Amino acid sequence: MFFTVKIIKFQFNKSIKYFATSNIQVFASQNLHFQAVKPKEEKKKPKSTRPAVVSYTYNHPEGDKKQVSGEMPPSYSPGYVEAAWYAWWEKSGFFKPEYGRDLSKPNPAGSYCMVIPPPNVTGVLHIGHALTNSIEDALVRYNRMCGKTTLWVPGCDHAGIATQVVVEKQLKKERDISRHDIGREAFNAEAMKWKSEKETYIYKQLKAMGGTYDWSRACFTMDPKMCKAVTEAFIRLHDKGLIFRQNRLVNWSCSLKSAISDIEVEKVEVKGKTLKKVPGYADPVEVGIIEEFQYKVVGSKDTVTVATTRLETMLGDTAVAVHPEDDRYKHLHGKAVHHPFRKCNIPIITDEFVDRQFGTGCVKITPAHDFNDYEVGMRHKLPFVECINDDGLINEVVPMYSGMRRFDARVAVRRALQELGQYVACRDHEMVVPTCSRSKDIVEPLLKPQWWVNCKGMAARSIKKVEDGELKIIPSHFEKTWYSWLDDCRDWCISRQLWWGHQIPAYKVNIAGKPSDDLDNGMWVSAHSEEEAMKKAVAKFNVPESQISLYRDEDVLDTWFSSGIFPFSVMSWPDSTLDLKTFYPNNVLETGHDILFFWVARMVMMGLELTDELPFTEVYLHPMIRDAHGVKMSKSLGNVVDPLFIVNGISLEDLHKTLDNGYLAEKEIIRARAGQKQLYPNGIPECGTDALRFALCSYLTQARDLNLDVLRIEGYRKFCNKMWNATKYALMQLGDQYQPPSRDFMAYPVEGIDLSYIDKWILNRAAVAISDTNTAFKDYAFQQCTTAIYNFWLYDLCDVYLEASKRVFYKGSAPEQAAARHTLYTCLDVGLRLIHPFMPFISEELWQRLPRLGEERAPSLVVASYPQVWIMRVDQGIDARMNLVKEIIHTARSVKDTYLESKAKPEVFLTSSEDLTPALSAMEDLIGCSVLHLNQPIPSGTAVGTVGNKCEIHVLVKGLVDPVKEINRLKQKRSAVEKSLEQIKETIAKHSDKVPEHVKQSNHEKSSQLTAELSTIDTAIGSFTKLTL
Repeated sequence: MFFTVKIIKFQFNKSIKYFATSNIQVFASQNLHFQAVKPKEEKKKPKSTRPAVVSYTYNHPEGDKKQVSGEMPPSYSPGYVEAAWYAWWEKSGFFKPEYGRDLSKPNPAGSYCMVIPPPNVTGVLHIGHALTNSIEDALVRYNRMCGKTTLWVPGCDHAGIATQVVVEKQLKKERDISRHDIGREAFNAEAMKWKSEKETYIYKQLKAMGGTYDWSRACFTMDPKMCKAVTEAFIRLHDKGLIFRQNRLVNWSCSLKSAISDIEVEKVEVKGKTLKKVPGYADPVEVGIIEEFQYKVVGSKDTVTVATTRLETMLGDTAVAVHPEDDRYKHLHGKAVHHPFRKCNIPIITDEFVDRQFGTGCVKITPAHDFNDYEVGMRHKLPFVECINDDGLINEVVPMYSGMRRFDARVAVRRALQELGQYVACRDHEMVVPTCSRSKDIVEPLLKPQWWVNCKGMAARSIKKVEDGELKIIPSHFEKTWYSWLDDCRDWCISRQLWWGHQIPAYKVNIAGKPSDDLDNGMWVSAHSEEEAMKKAVAKFNVPESQISLYRDEDVLDTWFSSGIFPFSVMSWPDSTLDLKTFYPNNVLETGHDILFFWVARMVMMGLELTDELPFTEVYLHPMIRDAHGVKMSKSLGNVVDPLFIVNGISLEDLHKTLDNGYLAEKEIIRARAGQKQLYPNGIPECGTDALRFALCSYLTQARDLNLDVLRIEGYRKFCNKMWNATKYALMQLGDQYQPPSRDFMAYPVEGIDLSYIDKWILNRAAVAISDTNTAFKDYAFQQCTTAIYNFWLYDLCDVYLEASKRVFYKGSAPEQAAARHTLYTCLDVGLRLIHPFMPFISEELWQRLPRLGEERAPSLVVASYPQVWIMRVDQGIDARMNLVKEIIHTARSVKDTYLESKAKPEVFLTSSEDLTPALSAMEDLIGCSVLHLNQPIPSGTAVGTVGNKCEIHVLVKGLVDPVKEINRLKQKRSAVEKSLEQIKETIAKHSDKVPEHVKQSNHEKSSQLTAELSTIDTAIGSFTKLTL
């Protein structure tokens, strides 16, 4: 197999919005007393185009090392840079913990292990997964470079309900059949085909994102070793009595005919009467109303009025509750009301849960169909009357409604109550409609015999681990959520009425001649096989095998059960393997904060219970990604993006086509296309993996949400180009015969090397970047980490040092050039190592092109050492002095650009109380002046700028500029800006509630920009006016 990349050219016409003042540039500098404006001639703006994608075309077997000996392309191209490296890394075994090590022997630097939050095999990864991958790979690469034995385990989750739903939709759409038409075994085979297809693409995405997973240890949650671990976990918990079977209320999806977990229940808020589409109903169902009706008090002419948002459930009412201290109803204590349809009496009970201030102060109690009522029913030992079946049909509790769909029954009950004169009123009601996230059905609380986990003891133990500091949650403000959830941790329903998943390893024991009750928890045994179950049953009931028959539960386990043991099941638990001994407990668990309870807490509880150890010692929770306007990601809104679309670029037309490959309804597709067009009117430009990863990590703060703007990612692509050009320049200056200094160059004097002022400064900046980056990594402060690296590369190395070095390489002496070469090489080597965890591809590409240190034996940055803090031999106060120098340079440039054309090289006079002699030559080149005079007499005809009270900069402009001409030009521009400002203010004044928030915000930002521009122009006019006096 040979590796080749075709050349593909993309051209995106950007929609660039600018104002009439777009030819005025504003240069702002810290601590300056004016803003400078440079007028330019009007020019026709050329069409903005995306650069051509340069390809890597060297043919060699896939997995061989990339050839970098040739000439560098003229500019950075992600397609060229990212080609071939990953296959070589993987083939070389760099991702394996065994690389260069013997796992049976301890590593003095320690080990570092993490497991992927296994993505569901329901579809492709989205940008949220890209965030997870970027964070985790940065951590893994950093720790590997710090010398630790590192393991990152990849895998996918079978996602029981979600996968079953999409496979059923696929069968219906493509073959017009249901799972019941083909049976359980054939359906699971179809689901496994789906899994294989999606898993392959998911792993392709993860590799394209640069994830350094050990692919030889990849796990699917239904692999044989994982099934063994899940079965063992269930049996151990069941044998301890922590898993039990009981008839309780569950969240039930009538369309799926299965219980669903809390995380699969969407809380849809409605403000009032709303029509909602429900599966199985041709017409929308009315929600967001509350209805009042009366019950007649038995033996009296009195009535009590109750209210409900689910009128059909009154068929299952078994009591009416009032508050014991409510004087209005004390005369009714102990009495009963008559049920008009069941023709029976139900009691009036007293309970303090009743809110006397809400409604009439009377509450209907339906223990079999409401979670709050269930608790009341248990307290008062009320009968539990079920009125709705698994499929959402009314049962025979009231024969006249038997077989009627629940929401049709709602209308029928209303009509019947009206005919009886017992219907009171209906009004709008703000409420939450619990909706199944998979089927979009309205969730129905139903009584079902299910398997439950008693979490109380495990939850208390998990709380204590955080309280004692053994488990650290980052950011720490999520500890409050941790305590809140676990303090009120209820029993966990772990059974699902599905076909796809881990079938529950529990067997109902039927004994000949003995009544059998499916709800009797004591009649169940759990085992790895039917043979083992029989042995357990014989021993438990002390009867011969011939009198026993077994029935295995057909339900499957909640997906979160198998996910809950993922950190140790991937290590082949319960077997005592080398991996389990070496890498368990894991070091950290990184995931989104939205599944802190559903996954993280359950891993901690199950890890403590089954292994007597925490599964990890730190939890890092990242924010949820929203689109650029802060809207939650949703396929139906068109703002869910495959990260490879950002990596490779995609046109709007092709983006639209991706919607046709899913299972969205036609109305949702239309809505999603509109969303895509709004967010990406010109498609998505090719940004590359490195820019995407760096951008995502640079967003990270302790906020709960992260608004992603693709334009910001494109900005980091330009940063990559800056790094590319800096390295090209450096390699040109180093030359083919250059020999790098020793690793200790930054820490100890090197014979024959006399560093200049600017050399010492940039090496000090490198040391600061190293210190800040290492500290930030240890604190999970990713934004500070990326900022430290970005600032070093862009503002220190590229903007200052490289510019200053040009004079040295063109005019300096041989010793000066030698010192500059060593300094430049050292900064590039350090900078590429620092950025590698975030930008693995470009850092590897450029590092491989650098001359190699004599003692450097690492074949790749993947396994090279990460820079650590060195003891610097430079003046520790050099940063403060250099900051002053940079302010002088910025101020001088601003003054110069205010009055003169960019190519002009005027004389500049600098007066300062500071000794700036060492930096004089560097300042002269960076300012762009012909001569820089220090503390010399100031001639007339100069423009002045100041830096605090420390120095003044005088730029000689006399004879080089026509002030009158420039004033007239600026006045014309001022008129244009004033006109634009008036127009935007008129638009803002006409804003209505229908105008989208992001449009309002954009208009206000334009107004602020134009106002600031007016001020800048006025300042410039004043400056030119002074020259006419």
